[in-house]
Amino acid sequence: MFGFLNKLKGIELCSPLTGEAVELSGVPDPVFAEKMVGDGIAIKPTSGTVVAPCDGKVVQIFPTNHAVGIETSTGLDLLIHIGIDTVELKGDGFKRLVEEGMSVKKGQPILEVDLKRIEELGKSIVSPFIITNADEVEFKEYKTGGVQAGETVVLVLKKKK
Repeated sequence: MFGFLNKLKGIELCSPLTGEAVELSGVPDPVFAEKMVGDGIAIKPTSGTVVAPCDGKVVQIFPTNHAVGIETSTGLDLLIHIGIDTVELKGDGFKRLVEEGMSVKKGQPILEVDLKRIEELGKSIVSPFIITNADEVEFKEYKTGGVQAGETVVLVLKKKK
């Protein structure tokens, strides 16, 4: 009924993690820092619960559970990548709470991550949150600073025509 309001404000995506949102340029990996995968932000998490940033469908979970792909109803492809080089941990410290093909609601827990374990194993916990088809949107707003998982809007986007 009030769908026109979303078009005025834009597409809002909440933080998938609680912690501190930082610009991608601060990610200690050039693939993310130089936006080779897409555009977005990163989170320095203080809690290991990863939630859906919006309503959507889980289209991919890596076998190591360190990254999740979500497709939104508006056609955005989102990547939540927990930590840097965490694929090398082969799943140690990660627990999936959803499966590929499942629909998720904003704020729904999708992964549990043992942040302390990841750091003990020598990996950065800085977690990129990327729009992989960023060429299809205009970024209207980025939020940095303190964020709450599933609550704080960190990206406001507008689909290109």
